[in-house]
Amino acid sequence: MNKKTILFAGFLLLVCSLPSWADSIKLGFNYPQTGRYKDLGLQQRLAAFLAVEEINSAGGILGKDVELVIRNTAGSPERGVANTRELITQENVDMLFGGASSAVAIASGKAAKELGRLYFGTTTSANATTGSEGHDHMFREYPNAWMTGNALGSYLTETFGDAKYFYVTADYTWGKSSEASLRNFTNTSDTEAHPNALTPFPGAFIRDFQKALSAAEASGADILMLVLFGDDLVRALNVAHDMGLKDKMKIVSPNISLGIAHNVGATIMEDLISTTPWEWMIPYQLDYERGQQFVEAFTEEYGLRPTSTAATTYGIIYQYKDAVERAGTTDTQALIRALEGYEYTLLKDRQQWRAFDHQNLQTIYVVRSKKREQVISDPLRSDFFEVVGSLEGEKAAQTLTEWRAERAAANKPPYL
Repeated sequence: MNKKTILFAGFLLLVCSLPSWADSIKLGFNYPQTGRYKDLGLQQRLAAFLAVEEINSAGGILGKDVELVIRNTAGSPERGVANTRELITQENVDMLFGGASSAVAIASGKAAKELGRLYFGTTTSANATTGSEGHDHMFREYPNAWMTGNALGSYLTETFGDAKYFYVTADYTWGKSSEASLRNFTNTSDTEAHPNALTPFPGAFIRDFQKALSAAEASGADILMLVLFGDDLVRALNVAHDMGLKDKMKIVSPNISLGIAHNVGATIMEDLISTTPWEWMIPYQLDYERGQQFVEAFTEEYGLRPTSTAATTYGIIYQYKDAVERAGTTDTQALIRALEGYEYTLLKDRQQWRAFDHQNLQTIYVVRSKKREQVISDPLRSDFFEVVGSLEGEKAAQTLTEWRAERAAANKPPYL
């Protein structure tokens, strides 16, 4: 590498590290417009537009309008990385957020760190995002697999005792991470007593789910744990219904969203047990006024209810605004300091950006899908879930000692 190349590379890194001097604050939005998680991506997009519209109508951030610069990841880590680099080096965005796949969020977040920008992971649940692959430029609002596994495992153990489990798991980072966490909190680590079947990701076909669910049926398990998400969960639930598995075992999934429930349908969804950090009916069930305002604004704007992934996206943009205004700058290092340890309330009860791992601590709700008649009584046929249990974020999350053990197992330092 010659001297001119070295100087240019250094200049480019310097420019990318500086806050925007333009008249607007640019947010790089890196999300799946296409692919298996496109429905989650649509909710992220609608929520992002609503948040930006509200913020700009109220005067922007530090007197500057907010601008979204959008790229499609299509669920590909490689594309997510390319988008991240382009958004920073060519569009000079001040911050990046998005993603519905942990593999995409992890890869994109690392690219953002290399170029001196914050990356907020939206719907990313793998423990690694803020664990073994975590770093000081990544903040994750969505609960990780440990947190959902802890909340769900506690409820299942109390409700079903020493039941026999069968796991059907997406064969990638989030699926494996979630299954491991669930086994830990349900005392089902014995894979002979509680077997599993992996389904390809991405690219699973109906025959893959039929094969996995046939193995589950033959196992005689009491609980069918579908460690799947997005279109994969929709397909698996339809196959399970066609096979009559709801009459033979309790069906559980670690994560659910309103969008998935709509795609599956009220009849098939009946009595499914899962977790969520937020769904539109929860602010009404638990009396969170600001959450109700978000639901009503979103519903009026788009004619549909917001999902948990919409709430996460909306919250990230407002938390970025808050951090910039408290810091008085878009400088990345100043914003890291402003976010670490910060407590707030927005759409639900208290939340916190934990300092040592940048995981957002928040209450996890265990939910059960309502009967079809209750679901369709809602004008938008969207009243799917009732809260049957919960666990506070501080109790649900890894301790510092447990987090450091995860880092050590991956040969990472005991800090970000």
